[in-house]
Amino acid sequence: MSISSALQIGVSGLQANSSRVENISSNIANANTVGYRRTFSEYVTQNSGSTQAGVLTEARADVSANGGLRGTGSSTDYAVQGDGFFVVSRTPNDPAASNYYLTRSGSFTPDQDGNLRNAAGYFLAGFPADASGATGAITGAGFTDLSTVNIASYQIAGTPSTQIGMSGNVPAQESGKAVPGAPFESTMRYVDQLGGTRTLNLSWQPGAASSQWTVTISDDAGTSYGSAAVAFNDSGPDAGSPASYTPVGTPALPIDPATGVVTLTLNNGATPQTLDISLGAPGSFDGMTQFSGDYTPPAFTDDGKETGSLVRAEMAESGVLYGVFDNGQRRALFQLPLATVTNPNQMRSIDGNAYVATRDSGAVTLNAPLSNGAGAIISDTLEDSNVDIAQELTDLIQTQRAYASNAKIITTSDEMLDETLRIKR
Repeated sequence: MSISSALQIGVSGLQANSSRVENISSNIANANTVGYRRTFSEYVTQNSGSTQAGVLTEARADVSANGGLRGTGSSTDYAVQGDGFFVVSRTPNDPAASNYYLTRSGSFTPDQDGNLRNAAGYFLAGFPADASGATGAITGAGFTDLSTVNIASYQIAGTPSTQIGMSGNVPAQESGKAVPGAPFESTMRYVDQLGGTRTLNLSWQPGAASSQWTVTISDDAGTSYGSAAVAFNDSGPDAGSPASYTPVGTPALPIDPATGVVTLTLNNGATPQTLDISLGAPGSFDGMTQFSGDYTPPAFTDDGKETGSLVRAEMAESGVLYGVFDNGQRRALFQLPLATVTNPNQMRSIDGNAYVATRDSGAVTLNAPLSNGAGAIISDTLEDSNVDIAQELTDLIQTQRAYASNAKIITTSDEMLDETLRIKR
């Protein structure tokens, strides 16, 4: 081996160790970067003909090794527990498939439009649910059906009330007086056909005869839907329960005497709304009762739901993002996929702690979390870098020693060349 070859080998050693220091420096600098994957240099022998001519390095990323998880308390921080990557795009609802990337960086926050964007500026992508909250199956490898996850512009339609139940108590001692006292009044809420809230007024007038009452239903506009005489059982095993209902007056209350259900026709739209109000079947105690004591205002159970606005979003481990609305409803908004590749360590790294698939990594497949080998999505959590600072500092010391040794090869070869030149003198 010639002295000049030794010089070139020494130079290749300096370059290789410089490259390794570069990777170590990047690892140390990103030790606290969410979802970061450490990079390292792999040394490869360089040959020239039949002799070794130095060393080369190839940078690799340890993408398949996961970092630890830590809680954050932020409902839009997500971490993947297991295999898989979030799918993100450069811009909201990006039409170009080439602008979709894979990342483990789940530090998402809503932007001014409510789109979830991570610290690198990439937008989280998912499959939107339909109006009923159905998410459908995740299949294929394309990004064309994905949309940017948005948690600001959602409103859920209301459901008009169809049935209302009530339970309360009118005081037995108030009936049967020569001069009946004032009626006991309460307000009942129901949901109209546009998802708004309206009220009806109920009045319980004690009668001059014992255990006799008159119930009247009206609205805030003064429209009366009629009255009915209600008799309560005053003895026996059914004491305190309704005994009979009799429509009275004009208009008479449309009540079914056999069931105690009032069926109202409410003219609050082009098509009237039908509303059933149950006062309690005769002989039952699940509706209105009459016992001695205080008046207990009726408690109502309403099957209607008002139009709701989104209050917050909740992520399930299955990747379904649910919206919680101010009307008490909870509905699926998005299904987040997790992207997998056959060999994640061969993906190409790009700015923003993200990756794109290569021929060596294999094609991207989108899977539902917890299926086909994909992990779970954990909310209120972030994944730490997989960098071990102690290991990186140890590698740094080893690399510095190797660099110094290669530098010594160069200085020694230079001295040998100098000696060779002195032979001629």
